[in-house]
Amino acid sequence: MTKLLIKSAQVVNEGIIKTLDVLIDGERISKIDHSISFDKSNVTVINAEGLFLLPGLIDDQVHFREPGFTQKGTIYSESKAAIAGGITSFMDMPNTSPNAVDLKTLEEKYKLAEHTSLANYSFFMGINKNNLNDALRIDNTMICGLSDDGLYFDNEEGILANYPDFLEKLFSRTDSLVALHCEDDTIINKNLIIYKENYGDDIPMDYHPLIRNDKACYEATKRVIEIANKYNTRFHALHISTDIETTLFKKVSSLRDKRITGEACVHHLWFSDKDYEKLGSKIKWNPAIKSEQDKNGLMNALLEDRLDIIATDHAPHLLSEKEGNYINSKSGAPLVQHALPILLELYHQNKISLEKIVEKTSHNVAEIYRIQNRGYIREGYYADLVLVDLNNSWKSINENTLYKCGWSPFENYTFKSKVMKTIVNGNILYDEGLFNEQKIGKRLIFEKNR
Repeated sequence: MTKLLIKSAQVVNEGIIKTLDVLIDGERISKIDHSISFDKSNVTVINAEGLFLLPGLIDDQVHFREPGFTQKGTIYSESKAAIAGGITSFMDMPNTSPNAVDLKTLEEKYKLAEHTSLANYSFFMGINKNNLNDALRIDNTMICGLSDDGLYFDNEEGILANYPDFLEKLFSRTDSLVALHCEDDTIINKNLIIYKENYGDDIPMDYHPLIRNDKACYEATKRVIEIANKYNTRFHALHISTDIETTLFKKVSSLRDKRITGEACVHHLWFSDKDYEKLGSKIKWNPAIKSEQDKNGLMNALLEDRLDIIATDHAPHLLSEKEGNYINSKSGAPLVQHALPILLELYHQNKISLEKIVEKTSHNVAEIYRIQNRGYIREGYYADLVLVDLNNSWKSINENTLYKCGWSPFENYTFKSKVMKTIVNGNILYDEGLFNEQKIGKRLIFEKNR
């Protein structure tokens, strides 16, 4: 088997940047050193001088739409876009059709990915008020966790954050990681009634963060955290979107000992309510993109290690589903191909370091979910890597956008940095615009104790 040697890369790993060689033998990293000699007959060499080598990103929140909504995206199409964006592993939410709320349906999703996902994969078990016994039976070593994210689209009851009595039952019994969407439906519905009285269904899009406001986010997140603390449950708060919510999270000396963790999403770090005027429903997400103060507060919380990871909440819809009035336009947008380039833009703006980007998109995700042998550039670990050129500009246009839905909120934006190569389990799957689809990703494996 031919080995792969990455020569003279600027390796960004575990808080430092060093010029190193990285030797890959099969699926794993076999050696890391300042200078590795090699035999040309059985080693493929990548000259990475001037390039930065990062651990592949691990995205803990995507909606890849298969099964049931394959007109918007498939595991194949969206994992391909992810690979082009330097994301080598993903965790998919349960709001497919049928919803992944029983073990049989969940394993059927794994079987789909086993044959079609270019990236490594895991799938959340959906949790609702009717499947608690099934949810308590999951194997923590094989499934990333429990989540309700997106399930509210198929019912009128809303999200579990609004049902403290049920959360008491769940949190007191589960030994799995629970990842929830936290917004208070009562507050949101009251706000919506007020604006509908004035505008009908044609509410201006920039009122979205006033309807799904900071109070709705804070009250729900606070409620869930209090219950999780009561039972010492491993609770992960998805897509925190407000400055005030970040005060609910604390920095701890060891992330592995942290029982309450939270994430920010790329779009909440990049856009603000000022962007609704230009982009309208294209940046309509739940939770809503909010103020500049909220955007800056999220970044501060990441830098201060109160928030722990950065995710995408990749949620493709057809452009026709995003159009129309406020009430009818769907929330969510595609992001996996552009997430790392956006974070590198924030690096160029001196808002976050490369080391911190790696920590929040790779190291910490692996630690929070207890992923085995991934998330770091270490000898013996899987070779999930991304090579980036920080000074190679490119323009995002429709022709180079890989999402099956066919559009992006970043269309016509010129990025300063480019993903050059993405390596998954030791295989170069993306190489300067070309794909190797002969290899596929692997199922993520986790430690049992969360």
